[in-house]
Parts: sequence; structure tokens; C-alpha cells
Amino acid sequence: MTSGACLPESRAMTGNKQLIKAQYETLAAFRYALRRFLHFSEEAAQAAGITPQQHQALLAIKGFPGRESVTVGELAERLQLRHHSAVGLIDRLVAERLVSRATSAGDRRQVFVQLTRRGENVLEKLSSAHSRQLKRIGPELNLLLKRLACVDEETFVSAKTHK
Repeated sequence: MTSGACLPESRAMTGNKQLIKAQYETLAAFRYALRRFLHFSEEAAQAAGITPQQHQALLAIKGFPGRESVTVGELAERLQLRHHSAVGLIDRLVAERLVSRATSAGDRRQVFVQLTRRGENVLEKLSSAHSRQLKRIGPELNLLLKRLACVDEETFVSAKTHK
């Protein structure tokens, strides 16, 4: 798929109209590109000695806006986990010395989780590798996103004009 042109607007991506072959191809190509990146990410995490979910947790903690720590509930939300599953994940991260817990001074019921130096080091290595991989596959993802966005814009314009 080399063309950055928008897909034909003869069919809408949503609504009652059927998708055309080019739309299926673009969606499939985008899904395949995402899956290849996820596979890379899973293998990188395992090579670093942690699980993919542990990597996601470290990144969610470090990347949380405005703070260097998160509450258990915030981490559960970021990872789309139930609270008790997040607690189990945090227990495993603490056992691996990747994160530490601290009780909030203002509300002793609230627990904050932050990366340890070891967690920072593991995350730094993984994030550098991920950055390099995204630079490699970024042009393909951008092209596919542009093609998908064109369809969505056309669908939106088409839906507004037909009301």
C-alpha cells in the first residue's frame, strides 16, 4: 500500500452502507501494523526479563501526567484492569523491585506506586527500543491513519449533508 490518497467516498465507514474492498484492506493493513508493533513490544519486554503487562504498567506510571507516581485506581484505569488485578500486578512489580508503594500522607487509604531505580532502568531501555521501532514503522502507520481519517471525514461530511 503506497498511495496516501483517500479511499473512495462511494461508501461510508459507518452507517448502513457496506464497506468497499479498499476500506477492508486499509483496516486490515492498519491492524496488521499494530499487531507487528505489539509483537515487537511483547518480545522486547520478555527479553528484558519482565512481562508485557509489567512493561505497560511501568510505562503508565512513568508517563502519568503531572506526577511521578499513580494511585492503584489510576493504574487500573490506565491498564483497563479491575482494581484487584492491578493490586496483584503491583505485588509482582514490588517483588521484582521495579516499583515501590507509599501510603498517602493526606489519606492513609490511598496508596501511590512509583518506579524504583531498577524500574526506571528497565523502562529506559525498553522505551529507547520502542522509540527506534516506532521511527521505523511510523511512516507506514501515518499513511494508514491518513487513509482511515480521510474515510472518516468523508463519512462525517456525507452524513451531515444527507440529514
